[in-house]
Amino acid sequence: MILDTNIVIHACQPGGEKLASCVTHPEASIASITRIEALGFPGISPEEENAILDFNHSSPIYPPDDEVIQQAILLRQQKRMKLGDAIIAATAMTHGIPLVTRNEDDFKHIAGLDLKNPFANSPWIYSIINST
Repeated sequence: MILDTNIVIHACQPGGEKLASCVTHPEASIASITRIEALGFPGISPEEENAILDFNHSSPIYPPDDEVIQQAILLRQQKRMKLGDAIIAATAMTHGIPLVTRNEDDFKHIAGLDLKNPFANSPWIYSIINST
């Protein structure tokens, strides 16, 4: 699963324990732009920065290869969206893995993208919590 930037930031902030099962899951990964967005978050505390760096060092990071770049271009041609969101969604789609995000509205227009929201009461989050 690809974790959206908002999930990484929430999980690394005080009170982010609800998302611990997502960031510690063996299949948790990020698109490389998430590292830039999360560590560049305004007002990040040293503790949050260290938590994000620890997560980055322990999880796979997908770089924007040519296939991801082409997919991101297509997504942005279809509908106006932020570059970071397009790269994150394209990464998930290219690798055929779900995108975990709280911001479903940013991605729900993308056909074929498997979205998971850990803040929603869904069987998916309970299976993640119970699998770690």
